[in-house]
Amino acid sequence: MADDIVIDKDLFHERLGNFISKWKTDKRGGDQIFQGAGSIATVVGKASDPGSYLKPAAFQLWLLGYEFPATLFVITPDLFQIVTTKKKASYLEPLKGGKIPIEILVRGKDAEENKKQFEKCLDIMKKAGKKVAVLKKDNATGGFADEWKAAFGESGIKDEDQIELGPILSQAAMSIKDAKELRLIRDASRASSAVMSNYFVEEMSEILDSEKKVSHRAFSDKITNKIDDQKFFEKQKVSKNFDNMQLDWCLQPTVQSGGGYDLKFNAEPDDNNLHAGVIVSALGLRYHTYGALIARTFMVDPNREQETAYKILLSVHDLIIKSIKDGVVAKDVYSKALEHLKKKKPEYEKHFPKNVGYGIGTENKDTALLLSGKNTRVLKDGMTLVISTSLQDLENTKPQDKKSKTYSLVLVDTVRVGPTDCAVFTKDTASDLESISFFFNDEEEEEKKPKVKKESRPAIAQTNITKTRTRHERPTNNDAEKEAQRREHQKELHQKKQQAGLEEYGEDAKALNGTEEKKFKKFESYKRDNQLPTSVARLEIVVDKKSLTVILPIMGRPVPFHIHTIKNASHTPEADFTSLRVNFLSPGQGVGRKDDQPFEDPNAHFIRSLTFRSHDIDRIEQITKDITELKKDVVRREQEKKQMEDVVEQDKLVPIKNRKPFILDMIFLRPALDGKRIPGSVEIHQNGLRYAHGAGGVKVDVLFSNVKHLFFQPSQHELIVIIHVHLKNPIMVGKKKTKDVQFVRDATDIQFDETGARAKRKHKGYGDEEEFEQEQAERRQRAALDKEFKNFAEKIADAARNENVSVDIPYRELGFNGVPSRSSVLIQPTTDCLVQLTEPPFTCITLSEIEIVHLERVQFGLRNFDMVVVFKDYNRTPVHINTIPVESLDPVKDWLDSVDIPFSEGPLNLNWATIMKTVTSDPHQFFVDGGWSFLSTESDDEEEEEEEESAFEVSEDELAQSDESSEDESDFDENASDEMSDEGSEDEFSEGEDWDELEKKAARKDRESGHAEEEEKAKKRKR
Repeated sequence: MADDIVIDKDLFHERLGNFISKWKTDKRGGDQIFQGAGSIATVVGKASDPGSYLKPAAFQLWLLGYEFPATLFVITPDLFQIVTTKKKASYLEPLKGGKIPIEILVRGKDAEENKKQFEKCLDIMKKAGKKVAVLKKDNATGGFADEWKAAFGESGIKDEDQIELGPILSQAAMSIKDAKELRLIRDASRASSAVMSNYFVEEMSEILDSEKKVSHRAFSDKITNKIDDQKFFEKQKVSKNFDNMQLDWCLQPTVQSGGGYDLKFNAEPDDNNLHAGVIVSALGLRYHTYGALIARTFMVDPNREQETAYKILLSVHDLIIKSIKDGVVAKDVYSKALEHLKKKKPEYEKHFPKNVGYGIGTENKDTALLLSGKNTRVLKDGMTLVISTSLQDLENTKPQDKKSKTYSLVLVDTVRVGPTDCAVFTKDTASDLESISFFFNDEEEEEKKPKVKKESRPAIAQTNITKTRTRHERPTNNDAEKEAQRREHQKELHQKKQQAGLEEYGEDAKALNGTEEKKFKKFESYKRDNQLPTSVARLEIVVDKKSLTVILPIMGRPVPFHIHTIKNASHTPEADFTSLRVNFLSPGQGVGRKDDQPFEDPNAHFIRSLTFRSHDIDRIEQITKDITELKKDVVRREQEKKQMEDVVEQDKLVPIKNRKPFILDMIFLRPALDGKRIPGSVEIHQNGLRYAHGAGGVKVDVLFSNVKHLFFQPSQHELIVIIHVHLKNPIMVGKKKTKDVQFVRDATDIQFDETGARAKRKHKGYGDEEEFEQEQAERRQRAALDKEFKNFAEKIADAARNENVSVDIPYRELGFNGVPSRSSVLIQPTTDCLVQLTEPPFTCITLSEIEIVHLERVQFGLRNFDMVVVFKDYNRTPVHINTIPVESLDPVKDWLDSVDIPFSEGPLNLNWATIMKTVTSDPHQFFVDGGWSFLSTESDDEEEEEEEESAFEVSEDELAQSDESSEDESDFDENASDEMSDEGSEDEFSEGEDWDELEKKAARKDRESGHAEEEEKAKKRKR
């Protein structure tokens, strides 16, 4: 044991407290995890073998962070007893003092005294309850463990009163990981992936290329020694504070080839040489005692039969990963995988394992989480699993030599169970067929092969190469070219933006936030003495609400203080009297205060506070209340005044006189007017629109000169049809200030209830014709409604043509979900804007006003990212659209690029208030220093770093976002589909239609729904 051992006391008590809390809940009728056990006993004998920890040692690691050999834990809901040696006891002594009492019994050389200690523990266990939880198959060895086993055997505790401890420790303690544990397992997984993909594959390629004779044992030893290569792990950039000195082997590297395969990886590496054919490699690293495993199969010159077998294995492996999520039963995962295998290739069933995974953490293999056909354990969010899919001893009908007659295939990944999907921690090591297939193409052999055969092979195998290459390393697809073009275009846009900034803000450019004009504020309460209230003659404290002044007696004279000079007032009772304290505003009170005042005279002195004492407690309380209320009233009036500053008085509406105006009836206004929800009508007049409310004759006028944008949103996919007007300057609708006015109508008169009688008729199998006719009628009604509103919107545009108003329609197919305000909504681009028109508060961002867009929280492990829109008017607060699904990342980038908006991305949420303050205070210096390039620089650096540690700060990111979105957003979740192979197009067993057919059907459907015009516009925007 090292002398520098320090146990995290807070973490120990937190984990022990949670464990005991679950136990007590169980006793009150909870999940019955503890099965009625009154006490728990777990012993660690000799120190564990390097990298391998049995359940008692794993429990110690979980609780203490270290393994303590020759140590006994006896736990009851009310006491934690530890029996250990003197040296170890000194490390455990500081743990005392928590909510749960800890008793440490120190063993010495006196055998009788040691025996009494065990007897004392057994007495505690008997008093705690009849049933005791122990490991029935206890593999602990050594003198200490043997003594405990002997004492326990003589205790008289019957076999039927002994409960198996393993499942209890798994369920109540170690299976569900907290944020810190998940972070460690993630780093262990990444380190394992790095060794596999960036070292093993390179070394294997070199051996095969040079045709060296290297044994499995020698190769495995070479990989094993890589753990000490600090420079290697620094290059991998596993995480920000990664320390490779904390690495250990969880599974020693093993390499197998040439027909003999042990897919449980229990056997020692043999002395056979590495054989080109099917090569299996597995390894696992442990980081800070938390382990991860990875295994891959590599195939050299595989035949079609082997490729097909691997595709099936990969499809089963992907299905397992897709099936894993919170609430799924372990046996259901296995059953689904086996069923899929039977459907693809029934004869492979006998080659399939009896389980497809197990739990992992401090313990190498948690069998309580075995993914087998019998395990009824429910998977929970936060569990970490090893997914091991294999096909053992397959027969090769076209062997290249004797050693290739049989072969085995295996895929092993370390994953994390999420609330809705599964995150693959070892995703960095590719497993698709192209990545694991190697080809030695001999030119002479190629010439001997018939052309038909040559063409039937994948194109990648037709090229003459002198070095082994994986398929994914060869010339890639159009996506890479598209990405390169986008990067190049963005580079040009950023350069233009930087140049424009330097030209606009020269050396003589002033600050944009008006700080240089800030002056000391002065307020006047009274112009003459006779204006003071008469009550001041009595030298009392007077609160003059009319003059917004508080008059305080100072040195025998009444002194008025304007309410704007007062910060606050408070009173403090003290025995027979009370103290009134009045605090004043003065310069230099705080750094960064918005209302901080500059010094007008550097030699001036300011009074910070005045204190008055009085025996009249009630009067002092009333004065405090009056000052506070006066301050609140003044602040409220100031805010209202500020809010109404940008509300302009519109010109008068000029009604049309020579004809009846165009009218749209049965319209609801949003924001709604006060009162009952009664529809009104919209009229198009000479210079604007008039909405006439159905009750009380209330009218709302919108002048064309104040219209900035006009939108029409059809009822397709929505419950309402909308005409939306975005204004240049806000107007008052009732008592509400708004820049957006909507005219809407419900898309259907009847909202159907699928759980009611209609659903019952549908499920009973009759009334299908009526059902179909009803749906057709609803479809026709929606189409007619859309047509009516679209025509009316175009009439508005015609009437406002002098103001350059045109109808804009959102492109739904370019839309993405996000949270611009309170809830997740569909954000849709239009020709000139980015809008959300369905739920208030509405979003309308004019594209031409955007300076730059920054994408935040773009990093591994997060299922969402945020968008920050910075405007050309730097005094305008940037708009945030949060919690956008990561699947929308590339579409959003493509759209931003297509409309010539420069964007950048980074892994963190930035402090935009500080950034914009820097920009506005000195815009010239900002662009001299590189302008917005600091965003791109940060993004580039972080791409190399992959992700910062803060991604796993649960309190800051994912969980902080959970109240904004429906996720909850665990930091370690990610969409498992990202890890899935897109091999389906090649897989001869995959079913379904190809893309061309699906696109034809989609186009046909769009034409039928009458929206071909909108689709064409969307395509133009994409181009």
